[in-house]
Amino acid sequence: MSAARYHVVHETTYRYESPVSLSRQLLHLTPRECPWQSCFEHVITIDPAPGIETRRLDSFGNPIRQFAIESPHTSLVVRSESRIEVRARPHAPIFGSPSWESVRDALAYGALPVRLDAAACLFESPYVRAKREFEAYAAPSFTPGRPLLDAVRDLMTRIYGEFAYDPAATTVATPVLQILEDKRGVCQDFAHLMLSCLRSMGLAARYVSGYLLTQPPPGQPRLVGADASHAWIAVYCPAAHGGNEGNDGDWVDFDPTNNQLPGTRHITVAWGRDFGDVSPLRGVILGGDSHRPEVAVTVAPCEGPEEPASAG
Repeated sequence: MSAARYHVVHETTYRYESPVSLSRQLLHLTPRECPWQSCFEHVITIDPAPGIETRRLDSFGNPIRQFAIESPHTSLVVRSESRIEVRARPHAPIFGSPSWESVRDALAYGALPVRLDAAACLFESPYVRAKREFEAYAAPSFTPGRPLLDAVRDLMTRIYGEFAYDPAATTVATPVLQILEDKRGVCQDFAHLMLSCLRSMGLAARYVSGYLLTQPPPGQPRLVGADASHAWIAVYCPAAHGGNEGNDGDWVDFDPTNNQLPGTRHITVAWGRDFGDVSPLRGVILGGDSHRPEVAVTVAPCEGPEEPASAG
């Protein structure tokens, strides 16, 4: 499939046990514009309506929305609705990529030129560790002289084959070392694990958040709100798609949860060092007592052609 269009709805609801007097929130819900992806309609609605609202790009170039509600409220609903076109990406030269050692050495301290976007994703971050344990796990894939993308694909395949998908096994606070030990988790965990392995090998890799089109069981309807956010990784590989320095062609995506290179079924929202940089919604509140978010995501193919519309 050379291109696909999707209608994505992502709704988050908070219900508070007591009134919240002040809420300040930061949203990563606006899909990125990429060489392979265009967002031709995007609207975010917030209830209750915020008194203050701003839009900007973060340090990774992700579009973000910030808002503040300064009147008492007992619930908060944030709904993001997008229509997106995802195009097939250029073929990544798996066996024609440079050796992993040469890329590692080009990223080493003192090497020139310095790639700032790669350097930001080269070291530990709050959810990603660079430790001997991850280097030891990754080492069988990174044999001497092996092409970088071939080695990364082998690591992805090993994670897919050796780790079990188990939504009940972890929370967002589960340390990545425990993921390595227990060999269970979800897409976010497998992304953090793969990032820890790559950065422990001296390579730059970033966390990518987005959505994935899933297929309902044969004969069953697509259920509204039954999908979820997805996460995968991208590794820095100079001019991997024939791009110039600073081009997104220097990064190649890998999805360890599904053992595949993302294509037209993967919708990109944001990227950063780890989940903490791209959390869909995070902030601070005064009051509220106990509360938990209810999240409903729907990803559905668009039926028929859509006319471009201005972003909301």
